[in-house]
Amino acid sequence: MKPDQSAFENYIKNIIGTVPPESELAEILNVFRFMPLNKNSFLVEEGSICPYFCFIENGVLQHSIVLDGEEKTTYLGLRNSCTAALKSFRFKIKSRKSIKAITDCELWVIEIDEFEHLMTHNDTFQRFYHNLIENQIYRIDDYRIDLLTLSPEERYKKLLENEPNLLQDVPLHYLASFLGISTRHMSRIRKK
Repeated sequence: MKPDQSAFENYIKNIIGTVPPESELAEILNVFRFMPLNKNSFLVEEGSICPYFCFIENGVLQHSIVLDGEEKTTYLGLRNSCTAALKSFRFKIKSRKSIKAITDCELWVIEIDEFEHLMTHNDTFQRFYHNLIENQIYRIDDYRIDLLTLSPEERYKKLLENEPNLLQDVPLHYLASFLGISTRHMSRIRKK
């Protein structure tokens, strides 16, 4: 029996902003398969090809690079969002980053051949993907502006307001790296 896909179905409907044709939605849900990913396991490691595009039903995926021997968090894929090492996945090239589960995760994944089929033959999936990418561009733009215009304290406060559960789900050093703050400085901010 297939696990419940209602969270993923609701996410698709929310991203496209309309109720899609049942047959197209059913095709999308039928192609994605459930995949648990244990804490500290990799969805993709730097230097290998990302095999999946995924919806995160539960858990947190850390996107990271190693710079001067130090792991840097570039993004946190959270519950009820989609993620991948997208360039690696779409073009079948080696990933420049790793994606690791920092909690136990429940994912819905699709491989590139099925993904391309949906992009070519399923209008609902095309609209979903377009809206998803557009929303990500807005978030990336906001994140970059925040890094330049907000103090570390303001970035931390904004994170608390927008994602209050992160403090329970994500270890401090990952959050500090994601916010561009040293772990020591992050500890001082939290004490305030």
